[in-house]
Amino acid sequence: MIDNAFVLTLACEDRVGIVAAVTAELVTLGANIAESNQFWDRQTNRFFMRIAFTIPTNVSREDIERLLKSPIERFDIKTSLASEARKPKLIIMVSKFDHALLHLLYQIRVGRLNAEVAAIVSNHEDSRRTAELESVPYCYWPVTEDTKAEQEQRLLELVKDVGADLVVLARYMQVLSADLSKRLYGKAINIHHSFLPSFKGAKPYHQAFERGVKIIGATAHYVTSDLDEGPIIEQETERVSHAMSAEDFVAVGRDIESRVLARAVKSHLELRVLINGHKTVIF
Repeated sequence: MIDNAFVLTLACEDRVGIVAAVTAELVTLGANIAESNQFWDRQTNRFFMRIAFTIPTNVSREDIERLLKSPIERFDIKTSLASEARKPKLIIMVSKFDHALLHLLYQIRVGRLNAEVAAIVSNHEDSRRTAELESVPYCYWPVTEDTKAEQEQRLLELVKDVGADLVVLARYMQVLSADLSKRLYGKAINIHHSFLPSFKGAKPYHQAFERGVKIIGATAHYVTSDLDEGPIIEQETERVSHAMSAEDFVAVGRDIESRVLARAVKSHLELRVLINGHKTVIF
């Protein structure tokens, strides 16, 4: 990673002059733009942009924020600025099935994901050994109807204490409350073992098997208070046949889930995902 490399994202109502105003300030800093993507949603008249750039070593993050303040205020832009040198912190939540968790840990180990796992949270003990091997703190927090609120409060405190940038539900088989979902909006990604919007809820592969589908898949989406309804980040499908069992569907699905979740997390951490209402813009 380059110490003086940054990524800036912008979202606002579309108006003439936004790109010129922002890039002019970056030029003033002596920035070199390495990548630039933009999108105008004609239906909502919303403008989205992602700029990756490098700055001279004598320029600070504070300098960037100070010079961008004028166009941000003028166009009422919602922005996010991240240094590529900083490793974002993740909290990964998992229940018994650990394939998605293991794939994320591997992607981090080989450098495909620029992130640090601050903690693994589970309502089961099954992944404790994995956490110990990775030297990651393991939080075993069983969930019942009586303890759910307390457990979710502990999660919010953990997010604050470790400075987590993202909560990843890697086959965490508990439904987050509406309150927690709202508080983590845009900062929690779930992998649903189905190609949404089809087959929501429990045992979607078995639902798909019963319906005799020819394609199954998985969907990574942001968590919202509406179950499995959050803005979709990444999806993938694979063909299946009548000769396969429900267990075969599950086995194929696990592979897809692992890949889809890792790609979604990577896109989010690189600020390539901008939420656009119920949808996303992916750069």
